[in-house]
Amino acid sequence: MTRVLIIDDEPLARMVVLEYLQAFPQIQVLQECGDGFEGLKAIQQHQPDLIFLDVQMPKINGFEMLELVENPPAVIFATAFDEFAIKAFETHAVDYLLKPFSKERFVKAIDKYLAHSAAGPAANAKTTETILEIAAQSPAQNERIVVKTGTKVKIISVQDVEYLQADDDYVSVITAEGAFLKNKTMAFFEKTLDPRYFVRVHRSYIIAIQQITRLDPYEKDSHLAILKSGAKIPVSKTGYVKLKQVLGI
Repeated sequence: MTRVLIIDDEPLARMVVLEYLQAFPQIQVLQECGDGFEGLKAIQQHQPDLIFLDVQMPKINGFEMLELVENPPAVIFATAFDEFAIKAFETHAVDYLLKPFSKERFVKAIDKYLAHSAAGPAANAKTTETILEIAAQSPAQNERIVVKTGTKVKIISVQDVEYLQADDDYVSVITAEGAFLKNKTMAFFEKTLDPRYFVRVHRSYIIAIQQITRLDPYEKDSHLAILKSGAKIPVSKTGYVKLKQVLGI
């Protein structure tokens, strides 16, 4: 039995998926979810094999929700047209359904999942990670960072970020409110944050340029960036060159 969640803020869209799934007695629908918060909770609770996921939802979108899932299940996306979404899905997703979709197209997606499911959970997780990497290039995905704090979800505007610091397998996102861990790499943030406003100044630090108050010499060929908060961030020789280019000095 394949265990399934439907995560979509449109009741009609959920109803269509439910109706089409009636043709597949080997599939059990565990729960319908109306937003990403509810979907995240349901995934953690039920550990489904497959989710039908809308991309464009209020509060947190489908991509942001998936970023918070440690071992994501297989995903069939349902979405209106989105350039970065389609680019991400075409090569790597189990399948995607462009709304509105026919029953025939839906059946093809299920057949594709059943063929794909033999690859196992590890392959699904890798596939989802690749999709998120591509989708992160979308400007819409770069305006905020969604993190988990205990059982709660916090949405951080990139304008509130002072700097990011490598923290073992995570990245600490530092704001005036405190530090929040994100299960991403420094390379991911270096690639996705707008380079006009964020610079990787050290292998362990990315800083928001607007937070810098001054640059002080420090040891041989290195500097310290003093931020508005008083934080002192090491700047490597390479990082200093990057900063000078962005600041025009």
